[in-house]
Formats: sequence, structure tokens, C-alpha cells
Amino acid sequence: MLKRGVAATALLGTACAFFAGCGGSVDRTATSARAAPAARSRRADPRAGSGSTVNARAAREPPPAPHLAVLAAAANSAGAAFAPVVRWHGHTAVWIARLNSGLTVLSFDQRLVRLTLHSGTVDAGGSGWPYGPAIVGRERRQLVAAFNGGFKLSVGAGGFMSGGRIAAPLRDGLGSIVTYANGQTAIGAWNTEVPRRRLAIQSVRQNLTLLIDHGRLASTIDCHSCWGATVGGAADVARSALGITADGHLIWAAGQGLSVAALGDALLQANVVRAVELDINPDWVAGYLYPHAGGQRVGVIPIVPSQTGVAGFFLQPYSRDFFSILTR
Repeated sequence: MLKRGVAATALLGTACAFFAGCGGSVDRTATSARAAPAARSRRADPRAGSGSTVNARAAREPPPAPHLAVLAAAANSAGAAFAPVVRWHGHTAVWIARLNSGLTVLSFDQRLVRLTLHSGTVDAGGSGWPYGPAIVGRERRQLVAAFNGGFKLSVGAGGFMSGGRIAAPLRDGLGSIVTYANGQTAIGAWNTEVPRRRLAIQSVRQNLTLLIDHGRLASTIDCHSCWGATVGGAADVARSALGITADGHLIWAAGQGLSVAALGDALLQANVVRAVELDINPDWVAGYLYPHAGGQRVGVIPIVPSQTGVAGFFLQPYSRDFFSILTR
């Protein structure tokens, strides 16, 4: 299991297999996005082409890894410790872990990737949203992952705002996933912990009260009816949640046959300090990784074992709101 109290960025496995091969070691800490341009500039030798010694050395060196690489082997065989699963400009941007319960956990480094909120054809519906019911255009070239959003807006469990436009009113105290115009996402109780007043807001998705706050599970964690209606009234169903660690990593967790407490405990083990439960029940819980080659998306990897899935993998218009993860 993910060990409680150990930083998520230190829980990296040793998996190192992906489409373009790998180096002799695996990053064990998240590397600042600011280091990527510096690393690339060091590889560019201004003497190249003017001296045979330099050219010969360059010929012996392996070709550089692609800028965006999804480590397919890690995605398909992840264990209970975090392992790198997406690299961006040579740095680990996303980690994956799978617990024995079948629960999948992804950890996103916000220095390298950013979260976007999409409107579906029904929730929030209409047109003109910054990110609509399908991942299209330039976004596909930056696409790393995507996963389900919150409850149906008609349930009245939360609000939806994107690009300054409100589809469902935002309510004080509700758990809120707030993405600012600078691309950073924060999670907290609305008008208590978020938003930061000096930052322009890109989007807000609210869903119930916080599942985790200040590193502690909600006092209602064992009240099954408090966390959404389930198929057949079962306590253990497909569930998902999005949390954040103290150092800003976004943590998505999802699986089949989960109690609310099991979902929350997995998030705590990944050092989440605040979290919002997202959608529940088999038809609505799904997540994907998107391998690339030659700068183009070439496949889709479902990341929740036995998930029912979404027709079109969020690449075709979908009825519900959802989140995508894009490179910076």
C-alpha cells in the first residue's frame, strides 16, 4: 500500500519502459519545469557542424527522448508504489499507483501539467465554453490524461463556472476545484480556503463538501447517503475523487467497489490535505492516458481496472463535464 505520511513525490517505483526506451535511471523527485529549457540548451552545442570531433561525438550519442512520453508498461502494470508514467521534456510529470483493491491513483506535477474543466453537451450544456464536450484541436497535442467530473448539476450538489460564465451557482462552503488563469489549480472550501482574491479565475467545479480537509477525513465519512445516491443503494460502488497535497500535486483516485472511507484513506496515504469527491457509480467513473508519437496522439490507455468507460474516450462529444490534463 501507499505508506501514510510519506510524501507522494518520494513514492516512485522503478518502472522504466516506454515507447521510445529509457535511460539508466528513473527520476525519484519531481523536477522543476524551469529546469527543462536549461537541459535542452545544454544539449545544443554551438560548435556542431564546424568540427569533426564534435560531430563524431554527437553521432555516438543516442537520439533525444520525445518531448512527451507515456510509459505504457508502467500504466499497464503499476504496483502499490508510485511509478513514473508520463514524462515531459525529460522530466516526470505524472506518477501512477494501483492498490490491491483495484483503486488507481495518479499524481500530477502542476509545474509541468495543468488541469482544464470541460463542459459536456448536457452538463453544463450549450456552447461557447472555453473547453467544450470533446478534446479537440491544439489541446489534443498537449493531452496527457482525462477523467470524469462531478455529479449531474441537476442534483444540486455543486456549482460550475468557466471563463466567467456560470452554469450552476457557486455556494459557500462547498468543496471547490479552482483553476486560475495562470494554470494553477487549488482545492478547498469556497469562500473559506479558495479562491485567492488576487488571482483571476479560469474555472470552478464544486461537488458536495470536502471529502478531506486539513489532512483529515470528513466527519460524515461513514454516512453513505451523504456522498451521493448509488446504484441499488450499495455502499461499495465505483467512486472517484480529486485531491491536492501540501506541495501542490494533484491526486486523482478512482476504482470499482469502493466505500467512501476506502477512497478517502487512499487519498490520505498519498498525502492529500484537501479533496473533493467526484462522480460515482460505474457509468460515470473513467480515466484515460493518451500515448503520443512524433508529436501526435496515437492511442488511449484506460487506467481504472474494469471501468465501464466513456464512448469516444472524451475525444468525441460527451454529455457530462470532465477534466483533462495538458502539458504546460
